[in-house]
Amino acid sequence: QQRETSTGTYKTQTGRVKIPIFLPSDKIKEMVSQCLQARDMAYCPYSRFPVGAAVLTADGTIITGCNVENASYGLTVCAERTAVQRAVAEGHRHFRAIAVTCDIKDRFVGPCGACRQVLMEFASDWTVYLTKPDGSYKETSLSELLPLAFTPGHLTQH
Repeated sequence: QQRETSTGTYKTQTGRVKIPIFLPSDKIKEMVSQCLQARDMAYCPYSRFPVGAAVLTADGTIITGCNVENASYGLTVCAERTAVQRAVAEGHRHFRAIAVTCDIKDRFVGPCGACRQVLMEFASDWTVYLTKPDGSYKETSLSELLPLAFTPGHLTQH
């Protein structure tokens, strides 16, 4: 992606110009720290693959989630969906960003497809921080992770 530091815009692979939501570095660091802490709370006795997430709501609240596995594997809930569901249960419907981490040290790992679709339910302009265990992160966007997404708007267009 091409960034223009003077305007804060960038051109995506799909050719769309986006204006990212500016987040102060201390808020990003707080999200990263909280997603790492949430990962440590994961219940993953089957996969042994802990994941943590921290969503930033429109009002600046950070809500965390971790993956919760189940012996009936299909009932497992990912960290990103846990965080979004907790936020919704607390009355939040608008989000700015999410930080996600797992215990893979040598590369950045994004949310699974199901989680990407759940995030898309609430907005396409999420900023996504893919976070390694050492706290380093890569910034991307939901629209980059899920191009040509099915959105709630498609249901009103039929």
